[in-house]
Amino acid sequence: MSIKNFHPQEKGMRFFAFVRALVLFSLFVGGMCVTLQAQNPKPFVIPELKEWKGGDGFFVPDKALRIVYESLALQDIARNFADDYEAMFGVRPETVEAKPRKGDIFLALKRDKKLGKEGYAIDIDRYVKVSAPELTGVYWATRTLLQMSEQSDNRQLPKGRVRDYPDYALRGFMIDCGRKFIPMEYLQDMVKILSYYKMNVLHVHLNDNGFKPHFNNDWNRTYAAFRLECETFPGLTARDGYYTKQEFIRFQKDASARFVEIIPEIDAPAHTLAFSHYKPELGSKEFGMDHLDLANPKTYAFMDALFKEYLEGDDPVFQGPKVHIGTDEYSNEKQEVVEQFRAFTDHYIKYIESFGKQACVWGALTHAAGDTPVKAEDVLMYTWHNRYAQPKDMAERGYKLVSIPDGLVYIVPIAGYYYDYLNTEYLYNQWTPAHVADEVFEEKDPALAGGMFAIWNDVVGNGVSVKDIHHRVYPALQTMAVKTWNATPQLSYEAFETKRLSLSEAPDVNQLARIGKEKALVYEAAEVRPGSELPYTEIGYNYTITFDMVAAAEAVGTELFRSPNAVFYLADPAKGMFAFSRDGYLNTFPFRPYPGETCRVKIMGDNVSTSLYINGKLIEYMGIEKRYLNGNTETANNYIRTLVFPLQKAGNFKSKITNLKVYNYLLEE
Repeated sequence: MSIKNFHPQEKGMRFFAFVRALVLFSLFVGGMCVTLQAQNPKPFVIPELKEWKGGDGFFVPDKALRIVYESLALQDIARNFADDYEAMFGVRPETVEAKPRKGDIFLALKRDKKLGKEGYAIDIDRYVKVSAPELTGVYWATRTLLQMSEQSDNRQLPKGRVRDYPDYALRGFMIDCGRKFIPMEYLQDMVKILSYYKMNVLHVHLNDNGFKPHFNNDWNRTYAAFRLECETFPGLTARDGYYTKQEFIRFQKDASARFVEIIPEIDAPAHTLAFSHYKPELGSKEFGMDHLDLANPKTYAFMDALFKEYLEGDDPVFQGPKVHIGTDEYSNEKQEVVEQFRAFTDHYIKYIESFGKQACVWGALTHAAGDTPVKAEDVLMYTWHNRYAQPKDMAERGYKLVSIPDGLVYIVPIAGYYYDYLNTEYLYNQWTPAHVADEVFEEKDPALAGGMFAIWNDVVGNGVSVKDIHHRVYPALQTMAVKTWNATPQLSYEAFETKRLSLSEAPDVNQLARIGKEKALVYEAAEVRPGSELPYTEIGYNYTITFDMVAAAEAVGTELFRSPNAVFYLADPAKGMFAFSRDGYLNTFPFRPYPGETCRVKIMGDNVSTSLYINGKLIEYMGIEKRYLNGNTETANNYIRTLVFPLQKAGNFKSKITNLKVYNYLLEE
């Protein structure tokens, strides 16, 4: 209706009413905008929260912060949460069974079918209420609260409501400990990291061997290792690193307390050179000594006894519900051998099950197509390469699948094939566990248990350190944590990549050896005295160390600094030169100062190199280079010479070291 149709006086009244309504509407819209702007945006955590309803304002914890739990069933989680809170923030909350009051964090169990076994809800207001149907969800909620807290100087939490639950039940990482020994301390830290990012499986690959061509095509010289203490076959256990049965049991129990399942793997009937080194009659003369001879009855007797040692009893060495039996990459040259392989696979699936465990296998039954039946029901198959096992065919047969496509989620450090670092941008934007290489399932297809990624230490003796492994694993882990929990995150990759760096690896874990969040001079000392201790254990890539030195004649083996992971020498044990060692590798610079010489020393390190400068002149850039490893004269491999620089304790040197400066970035000349 138009205003011109009204009487002049009525027009004025109508116009006034119209203007008044317009003003009120504008105020209403403006108020709505203010309200919307006041609502807290979704907090950044890894993996990204599924549901968030922002409130107004913040919950700010004070010194009297309590973690309150409604029943004794939650006591261990509350205490674990308090331990981690103290490790991260230096304040230990009181833990108590009680009713919540203002300022508390309250943990409760509450039925909610929509949240499932691992989902949880958080309501942040006058106090923080965590509720979940099961203990797992309550624990995951504490990880969310820790991540939210560490992004604020005063540990404040934005008020609002969270509902969070995973898309996939199995979210994990596999580490090859067979070709390179991985110390237990690192595996323990890895459990903490996985747990912090709500990943719930660590698969430990316990035996494997190097490649014969890397050892002059001599099986006897080719490296092989089995990493568990073994009483049934004394001498089978690797001498250069292994886990005792008791420490492996403790490791699994500690992981379980953090809701991470350890899946141990004894890989057979291929990748078994450690077994044929121990008993040569077990090896296949036709297909290679890294293959078990499946026609030899002694093979079954050996493998039965080996598995039995770790599976029998009320408190077995293999504690968890799953055991992986390998079964990948065996020869399929002859159909007779294929049928033997299928019989072997079926036998050990059932053998594992006879001890009350679920069997896990590498997918191989397309590669090993045959008539011999292989049990599928309740068997977990890792679909790693579709030529070896067509995923949809395996699903139709009844296998539950773990999506772990080699071309997308395998890391093989500096090998020149597969990824050195995963393409996290592609994975974040394009991949989900439903994408098994070129086979694509419906999202959350019931045939899919979940997704994993892996690191394989294929090339033995290539200088790669545990720190190098971690530098590759960590960004992949953060990305895979997102894509296995929340397959369709809303945050852009660019924002994720920036924000992920703000988070800790886990409470009380700093494998990357980060010091400070911004580029800076992070430590300096006017003088470093022999035997003194610094406040930092080590500094990771990228870093620069500088100091002035009045050199003295140093005894061979004299250290500048040491940490639990590395040593930097002023006079190395072999040549008396500047050098460093880590993971059993000694790398020597072509420099030794004359007694009485004054030097300005600079050492720089990143994830591919270590460099030494003396008085501003580059002495050597130790980058990745081609080397003939392990006495091999036929095949050269990449060799890396990196160093996470040790700082924990100064050596007993005679030289005078002054003006030490530590930078957490590369300080170019």
